[in-house]
Amino acid sequence: MLRIGMLTSGGDCQALNAAMRGVVKGVCSTRDDVEIYGFRDGYKGLIYGNFDMLTAKNFSGILTRGGTILGTSRQPFKLMRVPDANGLDKVSAMKHTFNKLSLDCLVILGGNGTHKTANLLREEGLNIITLPKTIDNDLWGTDMTFGFQSAVDIATDTIDRIHTTATSHSRVFIIEIMGHKVGHVTLNAGIAGGADVILIPEIPYNIDAITAVIQKRTVVSKPFTILAVAEGAVSREDAKLKKKEYREKVSKRKYPSVAYELAEQIQQKTDKEVRITVPGHTQRGGSPCACDRVIATRVGAAAAELILKQEYGYMIGIKNGETAKIPLQNVAGKLKTVDPDCSLIQEARRIGISFGDEI
Repeated sequence: MLRIGMLTSGGDCQALNAAMRGVVKGVCSTRDDVEIYGFRDGYKGLIYGNFDMLTAKNFSGILTRGGTILGTSRQPFKLMRVPDANGLDKVSAMKHTFNKLSLDCLVILGGNGTHKTANLLREEGLNIITLPKTIDNDLWGTDMTFGFQSAVDIATDTIDRIHTTATSHSRVFIIEIMGHKVGHVTLNAGIAGGADVILIPEIPYNIDAITAVIQKRTVVSKPFTILAVAEGAVSREDAKLKKKEYREKVSKRKYPSVAYELAEQIQQKTDKEVRITVPGHTQRGGSPCACDRVIATRVGAAAAELILKQEYGYMIGIKNGETAKIPLQNVAGKLKTVDPDCSLIQEARRIGISFGDEI
């Protein structure tokens, strides 16, 4: 009997179900003596032994379904070694659940924080395989995460729709896109949507450079401007602050987010009306795009192959267009940011897109 545990942890996104389907179909196409334990709400289900017994039928018809059939939750890695309110040792509890059910392996789908805990469990002796899930595409060791392209498509569609109203009213529009620490989604959606200014966390902005773009466009009879702004975008002044100082400043500022601060500054420096659009969690929702369905299916199938070979301790990623197994210890704790000097940035600059850093 092959006993597989499975959980999804952290923020949800498109193609989680598609990836789990890939794993189950990949394993069950070779073996018919498979038991699947689906842990509810991420690591929480593993900690407290909350699971459902599933069969291959439960994973049929979910290729196009968004979210996760198992549910998910955020369990911060920094608190994993901290006992819960009742004094329960979370790590010991997870190991107990794994051993009590006589699991052969645990398949974990998640992003950066999820992979830290997955590696911790690997270090504790559990058989672990992970799959790279996050709309941010910031997971080290893979060229692409599933969920990313769907989020880019949604953010791009938002920018596309804003263009018509921005043109009609000669306004400045700020579209605030998800991405606290990295700007992959904003960069790609901004280019695809024809944004005039793209602001990402990796390139601190200068408000004067942004207003210069707006004024220049006005002079050449382009009275509207589209800004694609990552929610983690930061000014040059704030980028010089220490992390603690910046967190304190953010906690005290009157603006709900960077988009609103930018809007007020632009209105003070120009005569333009500024409007803000925040697509928010729509970027995580809905059916996965075709690209994400393919990626999720591929990494799921590759994970199934490792399970059948009893090779554990790896994340399945995409490298140079091919699936690849990457040691978990090489992934955990590493963030894949946008390289400010990468070719995509340089090419965007070449066609006149501003990153708010040069006047």
